[in-house]
Amino acid sequence: MKRRDFTFMSLAALGLPVLAGGDSLGTMSESFLEAFWKLDPDAAVMSGRFEFAGHVTLPSAAQRQRTRTFAKDWLARFQRLSDAQLSTTDRMDRELLVGKLQGDLWRLDKLREWSWNPAEYNPAGPLDLLLNTDYAPLPVRLKALRPRVAAMPAYYRAARASLAGVAREHTELAIQQAPGVLGVLDDIAARAAEAGQAGAFKAPLAQARAAVNGYVAHLQALKPVRSFRLGAELYEPKFVHDIQSARTARETYDLAQQRREEVLASMQVQAAALWPAVIGSEPPPADRFALIGRVIDKLSERHVRRENFVDEIRAQIPQLEAWVRDHDLLSQDASKPLAVRETPVYLRGVAGASIEAPGPYRPQDKTYYNVTPLDDLTPEQAESSLREYNHWILQILNIHEAIPGHYTQLVHANRAPSKVKALFGNGAMVEGWAVYGERMMMESGYGASPEMTLMYGKWHLRSVTNTVLDYGVHVLGMGEAEALDLLVRQAFQTEREAREKWRRVQLTSVQLTSYFSGYSEIFALREQLKARPGFNLKAFHEQFLGYGNAPVRLIAAEMLKG
Repeated sequence: MKRRDFTFMSLAALGLPVLAGGDSLGTMSESFLEAFWKLDPDAAVMSGRFEFAGHVTLPSAAQRQRTRTFAKDWLARFQRLSDAQLSTTDRMDRELLVGKLQGDLWRLDKLREWSWNPAEYNPAGPLDLLLNTDYAPLPVRLKALRPRVAAMPAYYRAARASLAGVAREHTELAIQQAPGVLGVLDDIAARAAEAGQAGAFKAPLAQARAAVNGYVAHLQALKPVRSFRLGAELYEPKFVHDIQSARTARETYDLAQQRREEVLASMQVQAAALWPAVIGSEPPPADRFALIGRVIDKLSERHVRRENFVDEIRAQIPQLEAWVRDHDLLSQDASKPLAVRETPVYLRGVAGASIEAPGPYRPQDKTYYNVTPLDDLTPEQAESSLREYNHWILQILNIHEAIPGHYTQLVHANRAPSKVKALFGNGAMVEGWAVYGERMMMESGYGASPEMTLMYGKWHLRSVTNTVLDYGVHVLGMGEAEALDLLVRQAFQTEREAREKWRRVQLTSVQLTSYFSGYSEIFALREQLKARPGFNLKAFHEQFLGYGNAPVRLIAAEMLKG
């Protein structure tokens, strides 16, 4: 799950009170957030503050300067607070805010993705959310949408002025996602007609469509000059800012290599035991990868039909809820709805499945489990995807994305007494919990069979390999052929899945390490606490999630105090 990066602005410039160093963190953070929403109404909308729906800002150089000034101002204010005067929750909040502000300044002035990634400029998300969230009657929502639609020509002019030295892969992504933006504009036109406002939207929508098409034409004319690879100089600090781990990027890579060998050794034993039943009397190969891969390939023939892919995911959610409840693994909240839907077109092109959670100000709204359907694939491509997400793997995917993974964790996060953690939470904790949730379910006996055990190993190897791949590509210069060999031959992924991951590692950086980084720290914490008398698994899960989306190292420090 990718969370939106938030940016900031000076309180003085907004006419809001400037607080003294002695004010409490709670007071400071509330004032900080109110200023923040005025700066970034998109962030406000995505967090459930719909009173900012009609406000618009542009991705301009002036806006970046306001961001820079505000980040420096507030960083100094939060750093002046002494830990001694803060509660546990406030200490974590302060560290998150300091880390966020430091990270934003680094991204503005060092990473400078705003200058080389055209896909940064995609206004469709807030438009879609405002149109389809019933926070107010449709005419009210349309009134808020009009200034946003009208501002799209200026938005894209600012985007074009910001870009210099673009990367080819990110430029292609922006072009690919443009039809999805146009699709959202078509949806607005249809709803406006439904409300009798077609005339009021006719000209703004026409100009907005022209702006989207003009941006695409501009991107098609650009000559990409920048490599998608970050290199060690940018990768290491980005890892520090984004992951907030107790380890460095290199240490995490080395640990992933160690874990990879452990998983492969276990899978080799499992595949050898399954060979006679799955393959038959043919002698098994001596090569470890060939042995495991052959058994997995044969088992992967069992999968859902192409046309039933999304429906099967939808049907499995109640089954997972029942298992977690019946095995007393974690409390759930039946009042928080989860809706499985096809991924909106404007979000496609990076991940095939994701959770889109409501903001902390509107936790009652639906959480969407976005699943990209296989409708547009050739029969060969669809078969490859279905074999990757076979009978066993599809269940583990749903554990990761939904229950007890992202969906369950984010419901708990919105319940935690901290808006800061819900808004600026640590991605490695979020992804790490989802990976840990997979192991939790397997340990509880879910789907118990030799086949599920082997397939879980394949899936877990995927999280581990993500770290090896990401660091290998962005720091060590791993090429496409080497990456595909790592993914297909050595991690048993289908060709299509591997090529999609190669695309993803070109379009993102560091995020792929969050799965293993977060998981390994959560599991290490659990094992430390299990050695203590009176350990209770459900109590551990409840307490861990009760801290909200804080970095695992901060949660671990608190839980190990007892």
